[in-house]
Amino acid sequence: MSSEAAAAATAAIPSIPRDDDGPVFRAPWEAQAFAMALTLHDHGVFTWPEWAAALASEIKRAQEAGDPDTGETYYLHWLATLEGLVASKGVASMDTLHRYRDAWDHAADRTPHGRPIELRDEDFR
Repeated sequence: MSSEAAAAATAAIPSIPRDDDGPVFRAPWEAQAFAMALTLHDHGVFTWPEWAAALASEIKRAQEAGDPDTGETYYLHWLATLEGLVASKGVASMDTLHRYRDAWDHAADRTPHGRPIELRDEDFR
């Protein structure tokens, strides 16, 4: 992820958790979700205004459902927004996204702690 792309995203979406050096992530998956959004934006899948509107809608939906909005769930909303846009833009269906999520969970369950998780054909069964 280039620093220019991260700076453009944080400028376009003011709600991104950040410090003086740029975006701040509590876990590696948050940085990966951020990087996926930057990549999809760079490939023209969505504009930043489109992303910001979808993210705001997702956060509002979550708050209406009882999310306390402490900041700890921000990247869960980011990920839900990413999945929604990927599906609505036809990049991948929600079924495909769920299939890969389930396969990843299966692979993680069989992988010893500290080892890289690798998807295998059997994880998709």
